[in-house]
Amino acid sequence: MSAIYVHLPFCPYICPYCDFAKWPHRGSLAHDYFAALVDEIRREPAFAARTLYLGGGTPNTYGCARIADLKALLDAHFGPFSESSIELNPELVAAGDMDAYARAGFDRVSIGVQSFEPREIGTLGRRHTQSEVTRAVSAARQAGVRSVSIDLMFGVPGQTVQSWGRTLKSAVTLAPDHISAYGLTVEEGTPFWQWREKEPGVFPGDGLEADLYELAIDELGAAGYEHYEISNFARPGHRCAHNENYWANGEYRGFGVGAASYRNGVRWVQSRELGSYLQALRDGVQVPAQCEHLQSAAAAGEAVMLALRTADGVAFEAFAQRYGIDFLEFYRPVIRDMQRDGLLAVDGERARLTQRGRLLANDVCGAFVTFA
Repeated sequence: MSAIYVHLPFCPYICPYCDFAKWPHRGSLAHDYFAALVDEIRREPAFAARTLYLGGGTPNTYGCARIADLKALLDAHFGPFSESSIELNPELVAAGDMDAYARAGFDRVSIGVQSFEPREIGTLGRRHTQSEVTRAVSAARQAGVRSVSIDLMFGVPGQTVQSWGRTLKSAVTLAPDHISAYGLTVEEGTPFWQWREKEPGVFPGDGLEADLYELAIDELGAAGYEHYEISNFARPGHRCAHNENYWANGEYRGFGVGAASYRNGVRWVQSRELGSYLQALRDGVQVPAQCEHLQSAAAAGEAVMLALRTADGVAFEAFAQRYGIDFLEFYRPVIRDMQRDGLLAVDGERARLTQRGRLLANDVCGAFVTFA
C-alpha cells in the first residue's frame, strides 16, 4: 500500500461551493467521530505506507494534541512515512500550532486560501484575512515544516483577470513551496448550484475561465514553479508525493466517513452518512461502502486519465508492463483525433497533453476512459 488518507469532516463553517463529506463542528459529535475513527484504524492490520494525508473538512478544528495522538497511532500502524501532510484553515492557526504539527511529524502543510481578495473570500464563504495567511506561512517556516502549500481557486463568481492576477501576485510574494490552483466546480446540491440556476451570468464563462487558467500557468511558471499536474505547481523537490500516487493509479487506503480506498483492482468508498459510519463502528461491523471491481480495460482507461493530468503523461513501456496494453495501438483512434485537434503530443516514449489539451483536459481524458 502506498498511501493513507484520513478524513476529518468537521468545519467551523460550511463553504457554499463544497461538496465533500462535511458537517459544522459540534464538540460532542466531533469527539464521537474521533473515537470511531481511532477504532477503525486500529482494526486495520498493520502495513507499511509511504505517505499520509489528513484532509477534510477542516482538520485543524481539532486541537493539536488530538492531531498529534492521531498521527502517533498512524505512525505505529503504517509508518514511518516519507511525507505526512495536513490541511489547515489559516484563521484557525494559533500561536504554537505549527511547532506542534512539526513535532508530531508533519513535514507538509496545505493551507486553504482560495483567494486574497476580500470580496472573493466573502463570496466563497471563507473567513480568513491576508495577514492570517501570511502568519500561518511564516509560522510553518519557523517551525521547520519542509513543504508549505497553499490552495487557490479561479472561476469564482465575479472574479476578473485583474483580481485573479492580484491573488497570484500575493501568493508568489509569500513564496510557498507548492501552489494548487483549482478551477471552481459547481456541484449539484450546493448553495452555489442553486445560485447558478438563478443567476448563471454571475459565474465566469468558459472563455474567462480559460484566460484565468492560462494566467496562472504563465505567472507561476515565470516565478519558478513547475506545472507538474493540471492544477498543481511546485518548486523543485516539492511535488506532493501523496497526490502523485493517486495520479500513478497507485493503491491507497482511506479512513473515515466518505473516504475512498483502492487495492488489488477494487475501489470502495465508505458511506457518506455520518450516522451510518458511527453506528457501524459502535456495532463492530464493516463500514458500509460502495465497491467497484475494475477490469483491465477500465483500469487502463482510468490510468490514462490520471497520467495525462501530469506533466509526465503516459509512459508507453511502463503502461504496457502494468496493463498488458500497447497504448499507441489500442488507443489509435482516440490518439489520432486528439493529435488532429492539437490536444495531445506524442513522441517515441510518452503521450502528453498540449497547452490547449490542458484547457480541455476533462474532454480529452474522458475520451480515453469511455473508449476503454
